[in-house]
Amino acid sequence: MAAPETLIIGHRGAPGYRPEHTRGSYELAIALGAGAIEPDVVATRDGVAIVRHENEISSTTDVADRPEFADRRTRKAFAGVEIDGWFAEDFTWDELRGLRCRERIPEIRPDSAAYDGRWPILSLREVLALAREAGVGIVVELKHEPYFRSIGIDLPGLVAADLVAEGWQDEARRRGLVVESFEQSALDRVREEGIRAAFVYLVERTGTAVDLLLAGGEAPSYREQLARVEGLAGRADGISVHASLIAGPRRADPFLERARGAGLAVYAWTARPENAFLRRRNRSSADPAARGDWRAEWAPLVAAGLDGIFADHPDLARDAFTPPKSTFLR
Repeated sequence: MAAPETLIIGHRGAPGYRPEHTRGSYELAIALGAGAIEPDVVATRDGVAIVRHENEISSTTDVADRPEFADRRTRKAFAGVEIDGWFAEDFTWDELRGLRCRERIPEIRPDSAAYDGRWPILSLREVLALAREAGVGIVVELKHEPYFRSIGIDLPGLVAADLVAEGWQDEARRRGLVVESFEQSALDRVREEGIRAAFVYLVERTGTAVDLLLAGGEAPSYREQLARVEGLAGRADGISVHASLIAGPRRADPFLERARGAGLAVYAWTARPENAFLRRRNRSSADPAARGDWRAEWAPLVAAGLDGIFADHPDLARDAFTPPKSTFLR
């Protein structure tokens, strides 16, 4: 029997080799054989959708070294979480595009950090154009939609407008389009904008979705939602779960078969080879940056027959999983 095909998704590009969410990272992911790339999306003060891991940007750019922006440092609180730093929504796009990106975890990825300062921040439209021109799929993740909504920024509307403008609603292109979020309400809002895509609900290993917490009442945790995974069918086309829920000590009660029985595709995040991200038995040494036995770590994910895997090193993922012949998500 042939091995199940698993789409290799360049998680923020190829951040195992280049700073995440940069042109260099995305282009390398495509060159290494990723069938799709994944941008995380936040927004600027003047309503431009940009790609960053978080709206707090000091860990991934040189903003803290720019004296002209020293007064933008602030502390913000939302949904019980407080963060200090510099935030994308306090800058215009013209201001942000002058910053340069850097490696988020240089102690683990020093080779990637050697590329610090080489590339500017990208807009979502730039990444959509890059994927379209390369002929690969794209997985767009909306970050912190309830927060942006609370400050008057319509993130789903911005994303929808960019998808239309860059041709991702054309019949041939939208087959390779996925929209994902940790908040079901964010997916609903993008769908309400008339966007045609595969909608994927992200599931953390612990905690509860922010939109459910803000709604009040008895909010189910992510784990409780997985226990009733059939209830997500109809509102989502698939789920994307933390890898430990399939292959680690925090794995949930079996849900794969029920999810597939309900017609849901199943993806997992994130395949990483460094010791820092591996279970103790698969580490090669005490050096967090060294690669351990990533094949053993990923074996349960391979055996699960996933529809897609998010990987920081797309070349290693292609070596472990069986990618589909088509570059588009199914």
